[in-house]
Amino acid sequence: KPGNCRPKLMNCRLRLPIAMNLASDLSLLILCAALAAAAAGDRVRLITLDPGHFHASLVQKSMYPQVSPEVRVYAPAGADLQEHLKRIESFNTRADQPTHWQEQVYTGPDFLRRMLKDKAGNVVVLAGNNARKTDYINRAVGAGFNVLADKPMAITPAQFDQLRRAFRRAAAQKVLLYDIMTERFEITTLLQKEFAAIAPVFGGLVRGTDEQPAVTKESVHYFSKRVAGLPLRRPPWFFDVAQQGEGLVDITTHLVDLVQWACFPGQLLDYRHDIRIHAARRWPTVMTAAEFTAVTGVEAYPAYLAKDVQPDGTLHVYANGAIDYTVKGVHAKVSVTWEFATPPGGGDTHYSVMRGTRANLVIRQGAAEGYRPVLTLEPVVHGDEAAFSSALEAALP
Repeated sequence: KPGNCRPKLMNCRLRLPIAMNLASDLSLLILCAALAAAAAGDRVRLITLDPGHFHASLVQKSMYPQVSPEVRVYAPAGADLQEHLKRIESFNTRADQPTHWQEQVYTGPDFLRRMLKDKAGNVVVLAGNNARKTDYINRAVGAGFNVLADKPMAITPAQFDQLRRAFRRAAAQKVLLYDIMTERFEITTLLQKEFAAIAPVFGGLVRGTDEQPAVTKESVHYFSKRVAGLPLRRPPWFFDVAQQGEGLVDITTHLVDLVQWACFPGQLLDYRHDIRIHAARRWPTVMTAAEFTAVTGVEAYPAYLAKDVQPDGTLHVYANGAIDYTVKGVHAKVSVTWEFATPPGGGDTHYSVMRGTRANLVIRQGAAEGYRPVLTLEPVVHGDEAAFSSALEAALP
């Protein structure tokens, strides 16, 4: 219950001006609690495997009593590993609440085999090159490790089949295979889900149409931005869909997860029967060679990007995607757009609408909101404003 979340009623519209974003390490807290219950108090001992995405370091942005400060890192030597270690060091040396992680690094060519053999921890953290991630997941759970993996866990149909096998192996091994679904812990998203469960306020979720979905979620991200106060250096492979995956399997994972989590809480969904894809499309973000160098530090496009380099020298990065679909007959639309650099004072943004029979629940995070997420409850039954206001007051503590 954050202290600044007391709502304001404005002409029967409820606005919640909150920007409390709980970071990736909250997923780790959940994992810690589960492990503590399952392992009778055994401390969480982290293993970081082949880190290449900054989310691997954000897991260690804060420290917890349940987590050992000693972290084993197994990875090939190179720029990805060095960037990861630099971010951990920045957490250890910051002036405000510095951490004291102790990274023990192994960089031999047999790093994966060595990790499986050493068994130097009980939770493997995975956030890096997605072409290898699904195999890492499968090998780790097969060896009896709990796994905390960044999205996406798979980027091809073959990897999806491998991932299904990994979940079966995790169940057989009685270990956790858990994804870093951080958007579930953003406070306006939490409140949107909670208000949707209050029938006198929200009513019921409409079924929607292709033209006006019941649920819409849009996200805008930026290649060049600051993370943990520092300019973000992205690896060159991040711009190759064969290694990073396309927008339809990356950020979109968050949005699809939120639709299912908020609209069908506690329900098991079978993708073979409950999901129907109506339309999907992808399109590129156009990046200049100078922009590529600025965000990666690499002077020339690697050979694996040649397929996406245009005659004018620009790079087409297929990071954008949109999906129109239904879940148990409820129409939903999710879309992700990537631009090169954040606007002044801005950052990644999120727009979300859940349409109910009594009210719409809308999250906006644009320039008008100062790039801070704001949840608005908008009544849709005209002439019923007094009853809506009373229902709101009764629902709030």
